[in-house]
Amino acid sequence: MSTEESSGSTEISSGRDGQKPKVALIAGPTASGKSDLAVRLAQHPMLAPAGAVVINADSAQVYADLAVLSARPTAAEMRGVPHRLFGSWDGAQACSAADWAAAARAEIDAAHHAGRLPILVGGTGLYIRTLLDGIAPIPPINPQVRAEVRAMPVAEAWAALAREDPPRAAALAPADTTRVARALEVVRSTGVPLATWHSRREGGIADRIALAAVVLMPDRGWLHARCDRRFAQMWDGGAIDEVRSLLARGLDPDLPVMRAIGVRDIAAWLAGTCDAATAIAAGQQATRQYVKRQCTWLRHQTPAAWPRVSHENYLEIGNTASLFQF
Repeated sequence: MSTEESSGSTEISSGRDGQKPKVALIAGPTASGKSDLAVRLAQHPMLAPAGAVVINADSAQVYADLAVLSARPTAAEMRGVPHRLFGSWDGAQACSAADWAAAARAEIDAAHHAGRLPILVGGTGLYIRTLLDGIAPIPPINPQVRAEVRAMPVAEAWAALAREDPPRAAALAPADTTRVARALEVVRSTGVPLATWHSRREGGIADRIALAAVVLMPDRGWLHARCDRRFAQMWDGGAIDEVRSLLARGLDPDLPVMRAIGVRDIAAWLAGTCDAATAIAAGQQATRQYVKRQCTWLRHQTPAAWPRVSHENYLEIGNTASLFQF
């Protein structure tokens, strides 16, 4: 990681001078300190002299219903820095990666037009990849095909995939219900394997921006302890009322907002099927499991050129700009 001191050369370009407009990206698992770093970056007088805009790239923080359980930054934590796409979707409407990427592109363009630095912050790999690399133009899946595939036991679905799209089946765990079903429904509905569609990605912005990205990768023990503390604080800080309000809406239990970490555990406690200690422990465990999945994606699916930094590097850093080299 470079430790170059900040200078006028790091100032944001809107693209009007012939250079590619700049975008900063802070990726990392939940509770790793992304939001705090983003605000300090936004307030850096040399890196963002005309100001900055923090743009959410977390699939839970997009929902208005999950302010507490998604650990959405509070107004005090935002410290006057504009934040976009936080709580922008009602829980009744699923926010797909394509939906989010379209909104993020609009916010990035608006920031550049105002001469501000867009700072993407989040740990949802699918969101980040869709924005940067584009999305496969897969046509709508035939509803009958989808229903048939989703009704199949996962072992049967994987066996069918092994016959109809062997490379994809070989790349997936036989028990990965969601990905196996998706791959099978795509090849059956379109006649084209998922990998072929992925090779035709469109709409990505990576080639038209100057991106400076860092990946926060704290010590796992430190991060797990932080996650456990935070979930306990959520329990006492409004998460129960948040879930109670969600349940009162009678939303489809398969919606992303209803499957967010902590919702089902708190709902079980509200229903009287477990005690508080059990619900809290379950929420903490689910958070740690999510962190593991995020870290795996960040290690293997982000470019090696993106600096990986530990909490010692960024929580106490004196020169935030040294992390971002455009």
